[in-house]
Amino acid sequence: MDAREVLEKLAAGEIGIDMAERLLRLDYVERIGNHTVFDMSRECRSGIPEVVYAEGKTPEKAGEIVERVIAKRGMLVLSRASEKYHDEVVRRIGEDGVMYRPEARMIVIDRRGCVQEHIGKIGVLTAGTSDIPVAEEAATIAEVMGCTVIRGYDVGVAGIHRLLDPLKDMIRQDVACVVVVAGMEGALPSVVAGMVGVPVIGVPTSIGYGLGAGGMGALTTMLQSCAPGLVVVNIDNGFNAGATAALIAKMKHGKK
Repeated sequence: MDAREVLEKLAAGEIGIDMAERLLRLDYVERIGNHTVFDMSRECRSGIPEVVYAEGKTPEKAGEIVERVIAKRGMLVLSRASEKYHDEVVRRIGEDGVMYRPEARMIVIDRRGCVQEHIGKIGVLTAGTSDIPVAEEAATIAEVMGCTVIRGYDVGVAGIHRLLDPLKDMIRQDVACVVVVAGMEGALPSVVAGMVGVPVIGVPTSIGYGLGAGGMGALTTMLQSCAPGLVVVNIDNGFNAGATAALIAKMKHGKK
């Protein structure tokens, strides 16, 4: 039972205040083995599904987390997950509702059994093809949250004319926000922010040569931008960009 169900039962008089308090406390965290304390209420509080960062965890630990959480929740996402994590998840819980997106390096487990409410549209652009994995991470979490994602890839400043058609399409479709993913010198988010009337989220990637390697060049460029309406997340952090863009879309469409 999630927090909303507890509150609905309280409002309907099916349970008392003391019982509601106990249930909410039980719902708050789940201790899994001796390695994880899982936040069971994040989605209810913030609207953002809880995402397990798989990198650094063994497939067995990640699989144990999935098995425990999905028994109580209909949705869970693993980020930075390879095929071996997917195989472990399927071994533990079966294939039902399990979707592996290798380019995004994400596993989505969705057993909610209902059609996801549409909360709006966002755009996702990349400067280069090498930036696509981070962009797909952003797009995937936004789609999980109920967004329609309009993509435009490999449209960076080295051939700026490539940007015009996908950007026109995003404007025509009234996107609430544009996520712009760029490595190398990271100039594309500033260009886009100067051309659209919606928030732009810049995502620097660890793609580049020499001084730009590791994403510091792109990050510095984005932070130094003079284009208003541009905000920047950490290097390679597609998840945060996509989740934030989805929240912006949700607010634009008046969803509570």
